[in-house]
Amino acid sequence: MRVDVLSKEYPPEIYGGAGVHVAELVRALRAVPDVDARVHAFGAHREEEGTTSYADLIELVGANPAIKTLGVDLVMAGDCAGADVVHSHTWYANLAGHLASLLHDAPHVVTAHSLEPMRPWKAEQLGGGYAVSSWAERTAYESAAAVIAVSGAMRDDVLRSYPAVDPDRVHVVHNGIDTDLWSPTPNPDRVRELGVDPDRPSVVFVGRITRQKGLPLFLRAAAQLPPEVQLVLCAGAPDTPEIEAEVRGLVDGLAASREGVVWIGEMLPRADVVALLTAAQVFVCPSVYEPLGIVNLEAMACRTAVVATATGGIPEVVVPGETGWLVPIEQADDGTGTPLDPETYVADLAAALNDAVADPARAEAYGAAGRRRAQESFGWPAIAERTLEIYRSLRV
Repeated sequence: MRVDVLSKEYPPEIYGGAGVHVAELVRALRAVPDVDARVHAFGAHREEEGTTSYADLIELVGANPAIKTLGVDLVMAGDCAGADVVHSHTWYANLAGHLASLLHDAPHVVTAHSLEPMRPWKAEQLGGGYAVSSWAERTAYESAAAVIAVSGAMRDDVLRSYPAVDPDRVHVVHNGIDTDLWSPTPNPDRVRELGVDPDRPSVVFVGRITRQKGLPLFLRAAAQLPPEVQLVLCAGAPDTPEIEAEVRGLVDGLAASREGVVWIGEMLPRADVVALLTAAQVFVCPSVYEPLGIVNLEAMACRTAVVATATGGIPEVVVPGETGWLVPIEQADDGTGTPLDPETYVADLAAALNDAVADPARAEAYGAAGRRRAQESFGWPAIAERTLEIYRSLRV
């Protein structure tokens, strides 16, 4: 079976959970003897066999980013001739998958990592292009032969956002984690080089600077942590100048009142993230929208306790009282995920973090349980097999 996987992100150009998912799924599919998994990805040329890369079209220089994306999609769709199944990830590649399905009479599978209706703040980033991205996503979802949701909560979001989609076509296949690549790996010397003292407790955040990830909420809660606790922010790729300025102001305010505020703005290689997670007492995920949250799995696989928002698919990963703490949140139903009472959420987040850093033995026990859960429930070979079952059902 030939499967053509279409994605905005693919190594080495990965900046979010969807890119991690695509890379790991492709690796697992290529390990199956009768599967020919080919990749079509945005970005610069890659030497990897079976992978084709696509730069923005010269003719669209200066165009709205959404229009640039659709230009790449048109070229990508033409290159899927001969595929038995086309499988697209995120709105960036969804239209390419839809058009490839029409052109080449191959079923189109969409994986729902996030949804445009659930991210209205992207209008800040794309302007009128947000209407274009929303149209592309809706068209693909309503026409797809199958939709794979990365969590039960994501499935609910798909059906709520796109009621024309047949519920029988929406399947849940959780995201996964490679627990060999993500495993406890002490490296105190490298941690020091990154500006963090491995001998002091630390709370680590890893994620893009976007409304979805809730970084400003965490920074407000962090002001209530004991002064000996380090705040480590692996945070880059801001969506807009406005949110970057907001985060910078909050970080500067914290740094003026306490030591141990470390902001790493570039995307770190996995080995560095693993070293920081291994050294951390707690990982924090203050997201207000998270279909599943691979970052929580990565932290758990590194044997790090998790404090996370009880939203989206996160409760399907983090088990309160076993692998970490879940922070309750009441949210607006307008798609933004905005806390209805931000001050209450910030106070509850601060309380959970303080509880975590006050009891190192319990945090260590939660980390060990998280590692076991990641190994037993979220392995990529099983996820690839479940995905193949869906492919095969479409070829009958």
